[in-house]
Amino acid sequence: MRRFRAAALASILGLGLSALGVATPAVAAAPSAGPSSYRAYETSRENVEANKAFFQAVMKSVASKRAANPGALSVTVRYNARYAPSFRNQIAASTQIWNGSVSNVRLVESSSGYDFAYYEGNDSRGSYASTDGHGRGYIFLDYRQNQQYNSTRVTSHETGHVLGLPDHYSGPCSELMSGGGPGTSCQNAYPNYNERSRVDQLWRYGLAAATASLAR
Repeated sequence: MRRFRAAALASILGLGLSALGVATPAVAAAPSAGPSSYRAYETSRENVEANKAFFQAVMKSVASKRAANPGALSVTVRYNARYAPSFRNQIAASTQIWNGSVSNVRLVESSSGYDFAYYEGNDSRGSYASTDGHGRGYIFLDYRQNQQYNSTRVTSHETGHVLGLPDHYSGPCSELMSGGGPGTSCQNAYPNYNERSRVDQLWRYGLAAATASLAR
């Protein structure tokens, strides 16, 4: 079974993404793409650390812009989709799903001052979320993986990493962060109750903590 995963090019070291520029993702050759090319990385410590690093980077970026109003419960996270034109519909659908599922954070498209970007291309490792530790971050959407799996589920899953959710490949199809674990027949692109509640909790209390740390 193919599974989705998140990768980091370097650790985050407390840098935000507000100065995000046009970064070119490092991609692997596509011909060898397949389930076996994903599993080793998906279950690695690097993958787990990458998920956490990307969320921390986005949160610090948002916190730096909202420091003047640390008590706000609804936080805006801005993204840019111009570098993934083939997936514009899926990106729009996945952000609409998340915006309709949680109340403490909202995803809004922006051409400037954005917190992360979506990219597209071929990568034998599949789709992932990444940060390079230098104020840049992105979600990479792999062509082949999106042809075999529900593309909106792939995009919504990777966006879940931006919001702070880790992978849980052993979960059922009803769990968005189970990714490709349930197989290609899984069509669900919505987070379940526990995932929605966790995101709201992270953005209600996590943002306040991040903002407070910036004020010190």
